[in-house]
Amino acid sequence: MFRHRGFRIYWSARLLTTAAMQFLSVAVGWYVYDLTHDPLDLGLVGLCQFLPFLALFFLTGAAADRFERRRIMAVCIGLQLVCVSAIVALVATRTGSVLPIFGLLVLFGSARAFYGPADRAITPNLVPTEELSTAIAWNSSGWQFVVICGPVVGGLLYGVAPELPFAAAGAFWALALVQVLRIPPVPRATGAAGALSWQTVSAGFRYIWQEKVVLGAITLDLFAVLLGGATALLPAYARDILAVGPTGLGLLRSAPGIGALAMALFLIRRPIRQSAGVLLFVAVGGFGLFTCVFGLSTAPGLSIGALAAIGALDMVSVYVRETLIQVWTPDALRGRVNAVNLVFIGASNELGEFRAGVMAALIGVVPAVVVGGAGTLLVALVASRLFPQLRRVDHLDRPEAEAA
Repeated sequence: MFRHRGFRIYWSARLLTTAAMQFLSVAVGWYVYDLTHDPLDLGLVGLCQFLPFLALFFLTGAAADRFERRRIMAVCIGLQLVCVSAIVALVATRTGSVLPIFGLLVLFGSARAFYGPADRAITPNLVPTEELSTAIAWNSSGWQFVVICGPVVGGLLYGVAPELPFAAAGAFWALALVQVLRIPPVPRATGAAGALSWQTVSAGFRYIWQEKVVLGAITLDLFAVLLGGATALLPAYARDILAVGPTGLGLLRSAPGIGALAMALFLIRRPIRQSAGVLLFVAVGGFGLFTCVFGLSTAPGLSIGALAAIGALDMVSVYVRETLIQVWTPDALRGRVNAVNLVFIGASNELGEFRAGVMAALIGVVPAVVVGGAGTLLVALVASRLFPQLRRVDHLDRPEAEAA
């Protein structure tokens, strides 16, 4: 896999951007909660990053299919670097208002909205089709490794000085920018050119609607993440329920990554060869079950174990879904399909955090997590009936679909 120079450089850039994002996530959540002690503001952190995905996803996907994906990634990393530099300045001056932070997160989310489809769509351009599922597993394992270490390092840096994790994130984005510019140029997808119109920008949505297996996978994860995500409330658990402080918050945020990394490494050695659809539904149901366990736990050890199980089960879901999307989608549509996927799955993490924050403000932190986990389990049961085509999927290595 790493004999492909383009993929090797891209993979290292992906590690750097992931580390930067982890530093930012753990620091901005703690900083905002430190200022306001209001769980609703933790939800607003997620909402500010979600809204640009929702507002721009038709344009972001079309851009990833019309222009060189490597250059889009470079511009977006540069904008993220500008945003985090401004946050460093705000934190260093000890401003008491969170409004400038929210404004910068909206701009930051806009850069992520354009970066995401280009980043996901470029992987099939860097490796042969027959190695794509392995590349996806390596991407996931590298990402999860950084997710394990990043929050811990971010929490430790925040304990020294609040601005340090933001400054470290900026340094990592600067290094990632250099690496992205070193990726060999990737030709524009065949068939992606043409006049920009509603017909072209909505092609990804139409493809997903017609391909019921892909639609089912995206819909399942959309509602699972929307209901089951409790990440936004981890600062409240760390401070008020488990009493483990900022370093403990880093450990809590790392726990899902530990489980996911172990599962990703297992999948590299033992790829899913059969019953992929059934395993997807089982994984999502288990995700909801262990979310309930975490929500009810008051013991740090049990909470970390539940979060690790959540991460492992989520990894199975990600592996199946991403392989389906990348292998089954024509290259000319990958940017637009991935843009829709990011809105309904990736960005739903932020919307799920907003949901968790609102429910926590209304009914309390613990009930908000438990109700969300139970809802996820219910979604898995209902979706298994609504999408029988997805349940019957056995193998993931279907030949690439014909271009639309």
